[in-house]
Amino acid sequence: MTNYEFMRWATFFIMPTHLVTVRNDIKRLINTNKQREALSILDVGGRKSPYTINLPAEITLLDVPQESGTREALNLGFTNDILATIQKKRSNIKDVVIQDMTKSTLADASYGAVVCIEVIEHVVEDDIFVKNISKVIKKGGWAYFTTPNGDYIKNEGPHKNPDHVRHYTKDQLQALLEKYFDSVDVHYAVKTGKYRVQGLKSFSLRRPLSTFKSIYSNIVNRFQSQGVQHISQETAHLIAIGYK
Repeated sequence: MTNYEFMRWATFFIMPTHLVTVRNDIKRLINTNKQREALSILDVGGRKSPYTINLPAEITLLDVPQESGTREALNLGFTNDILATIQKKRSNIKDVVIQDMTKSTLADASYGAVVCIEVIEHVVEDDIFVKNISKVIKKGGWAYFTTPNGDYIKNEGPHKNPDHVRHYTKDQLQALLEKYFDSVDVHYAVKTGKYRVQGLKSFSLRRPLSTFKSIYSNIVNRFQSQGVQHISQETAHLIAIGYK
């Protein structure tokens, strides 16, 4: 375990609900792996992903190269600096792939699972994106997606996110994934509101009061978010698992 991984492990319980939910879900899915060797996971859009840090799996990070314009402004995609530091921080990184998943050249059935966290809403060609993800997963594997909850959070008006192509409703995401997976589970996650928003603010020793409020808010939001899987309103995310 690297120092970075230890820091992440030690502070996990005070992190935002979305992060805690995703990591716990992925750990449960990894524990269903019946193969003797470590599960190979492709982390799509995982340039700086905290979701697969220190998990008991072999992780391949895939992301597009960072370009000028919106991607650069929003810190999306790989840069030379990110590439240079990833493997120093992470002990479970097997490989790094700089590629657009909609133009994937990866071999079919080359990974046991795929993780795709808050990425699909950025993709114009979402159908080919999901199709290519499905193709690289071995039989019996799974893909785990999260994305904003379009049944409640609309990407429109003055607060529109310029890099989001769409926000899916539950039915839309279900229909898309069912085209390429044998079975699909889509549900709502993370109660939104003031505690979720406060909890997303960064921690800093220079701002102890704000940091305490964020930690407290994350703990409250964790309790608020229990049992919201079927609640479409005032929930921030959709979580979807596609099984092959």
